[in-house]
Amino acid sequence: MMARFAGLLAMAALVACRGGDAPATGAMDAGVDVVPAACGALFGRPNARTGLDDSQCRPTCGCGATAWTPPTYDDAFVQGLLRWRNTVPFAPLSRDPYLDPAPPPDPEGTVCAVVPEATDGGGPAYHLTTFATEGAARAAGALPTHFGACGVCSTLANLAVYVRENDLTAPVRDCGLRGIADGMEANLACLRALGFDEPCAQVWYYNTAHTRAACLVPCVTALNQPYHLADGGLNACIRCDEDQSGPVFKAVAGRTRRNSGLPNALCRPCSEVRPLVHAYP
Repeated sequence: MMARFAGLLAMAALVACRGGDAPATGAMDAGVDVVPAACGALFGRPNARTGLDDSQCRPTCGCGATAWTPPTYDDAFVQGLLRWRNTVPFAPLSRDPYLDPAPPPDPEGTVCAVVPEATDGGGPAYHLTTFATEGAARAAGALPTHFGACGVCSTLANLAVYVRENDLTAPVRDCGLRGIADGMEANLACLRALGFDEPCAQVWYYNTAHTRAACLVPCVTALNQPYHLADGGLNACIRCDEDQSGPVFKAVAGRTRRNSGLPNALCRPCSEVRPLVHAYP
């Protein structure tokens, strides 16, 4: 019984890691995620598990020539997202994406955009299209929803989950524990209950399974640690998850909090965050 309990604790550490997003190009790829002195605080919205205070992490960026602070998206905004109907939904994943190598990064400037469609009074409808640049998307009448190519988590329904949940670590961890006890379908049902659609829930599930295999030692070691070290770097479990599982997650999911301009409990250098204001009339 004690052995099984210890195993569940170990798995809890592993499934907690995907509270982060896939690594962006730049400093994180080199394993450097300490707060750059020239940029001030990290970008995020810390909570009790973050390990940083408001002087180290806050929802604003002052790097470069222009400071940027995203708007606060309220419950009415989230409900508005859920009114939109995606007319070209993604098919469920047919296999574990971690069986294949991660594809190369998207060309610089690539965006995924919402293309509104004419409706017959049944509520707003849209489909998603990948554009080479933000300018090309807006010229086509589309609304950029994140940087990088579209993927299975790019829909507005999944954006609603990312906006609503400042810290996905705890609920995703609980879903992973349910999966350990009751199997894959129980894990997926739990993720869908958070609001994720089936394909997005699947990529979160497969990420958890891959991290469980690749990051056992650092995640057991970091079981009770905050997300960040004192210098702003990520703890060893989250760092391992991002290095080992992040590239495939990013390629398949499409949307992350960073490429959508959303602060959360995992704090990031401003150089990795893409400023984007969400507005879907």
